[in-house]
Amino acid sequence: MNAALATTVAVEHWPLPGGRSVRLRALGPGDAGAEKAFFNGLSPGSRQQRFHFGLRELSPALLRLLIDVDQRLHRAWVVETGDAGSPAVIADARYVCDPERPTVAEFALAVADDWQGRGLGRRLLAHLIAQARRQGLRQLFGDVLAENRRMLGLMREFGMRLQAHADGAGLVRAVLALDGAAD
Repeated sequence: MNAALATTVAVEHWPLPGGRSVRLRALGPGDAGAEKAFFNGLSPGSRQQRFHFGLRELSPALLRLLIDVDQRLHRAWVVETGDAGSPAVIADARYVCDPERPTVAEFALAVADDWQGRGLGRRLLAHLIAQARRQGLRQLFGDVLAENRRMLGLMREFGMRLQAHADGAGLVRAVLALDGAAD
């Protein structure tokens, strides 16, 4: 893995339809408050789709897990509004490498309810895939609720293989080989 990736803090500006723009940046150690506010702003349905169970609030332990990002094995980014003075996190995307198989990573992403349907999920997934390839990963996978048709459609759009999940019919595993090899 490329150690230089761990220190990359580039900010990207993404224009959106209607003239607004948002900012993508790496999640940092001072983002606990922003991550908590983002989570609190998600509807119960969006929380269910992201975490796969009804979560009313982030426990301190889960919040620590979300922000304890080394930008090497656990890489994470947030999308913020471009509003001057008080930018707000409106999306979160990440992947976490398996320590025993560091070329395989699980990904997750969430977009604030009011910002869904504007292409942010698509752009975030493309960003995750590009970063994983740059890092030399061979495979990304993510677990999606079987009822989350929009996310499953997005996974298909990116060429991910959808397969039955070991935990039952309620989940689908989406797998993407990053190096062209069969996985």
